[in-house]
Amino acid sequence: MIKIVEVGPRDGLQNETEIIPSDTKVAFVNALSESGVSEIEVSAFVSPKRIPQLKDASIVFKNIQRKKRVIYSALVPNSKGLERAVNAGANKISVFTAASETFNQKNINTSVEGSMERFRPVVRRAGNLGLPVRGYISTAFWCAFEGKISPRAVLGVAQRLMDMGMDELSISDTIGKASPDEVGMLMDVLLSKIPAERIAVHFHDTYGRGIDNILRSVSYGIQIVDASVGGLGGCPFAPGATGNVATEAVVAALIKAGEKVAVDTERLMRAREMLDPYIPAKPDVLPPPDSPACSLCEFFDGKKCCGSMAEGKPQIGPTL
Repeated sequence: MIKIVEVGPRDGLQNETEIIPSDTKVAFVNALSESGVSEIEVSAFVSPKRIPQLKDASIVFKNIQRKKRVIYSALVPNSKGLERAVNAGANKISVFTAASETFNQKNINTSVEGSMERFRPVVRRAGNLGLPVRGYISTAFWCAFEGKISPRAVLGVAQRLMDMGMDELSISDTIGKASPDEVGMLMDVLLSKIPAERIAVHFHDTYGRGIDNILRSVSYGIQIVDASVGGLGGCPFAPGATGNVATEAVVAALIKAGEKVAVDTERLMRAREMLDPYIPAKPDVLPPPDSPACSLCEFFDGKKCCGSMAEGKPQIGPTL
């Protein structure tokens, strides 16, 4: 059975500029709870100056209707965030770092080493409280600032996180540039040291490869998949990172591939519709030509997205 981690309420909303009312977020989470997803990342206990959209994390957590079979998790940057998450009733926490030094500086104003030191006491405290801990590794394939990331660099970060006591790692394609072959190369390296059941995957769909990358991951035995209903989301600190891969598309693709997934896509879509007054459904778009993500693409000729235009619309490159 594939476990779906719905990240829409946190990763999906964090980049939205129009502040969504807390009661709408509560209703959104409640509706997602009825869809069959195994876990919902409800919010993040971060500085409201950095991410204003999530300043009501405590309010949302304290007002949702919880289902026994659903895990309600929160992202925390430090010990202060952890205590807020615990007080709000989060039953799993996530911390975050990256395989790229530059992205770490842009995202959390510290180095990879600095991020480790920052959340080491968080992991220790969570363990004492009996809370499971997930560690996100951003830019695990490509970085908008540094380009291609070595699988060995990702493994180094992953091993340090596991040694620290992480229960789970989420391997993230932050700018959505990874290909299925690159996913396979990274899995070959990671799975030589880390059990598949401790690894989740988190793909953005910037270049339309998200589903294929998930299917390649699952073929390696990965059983935990992050997704965001309606493809909501994008990292505010990663240029060119458009939406996450859509949960309903992930579920449909996995079922078509013969995998067992106990998620109701109709209920997912009803949950997404609750946000329509604030976030209208948007057509899929590739990054603008001046995006650092686009500049890394092998099909970009410096003038046109993917080097091909037809009827004024960007065309997906031949390997997508």
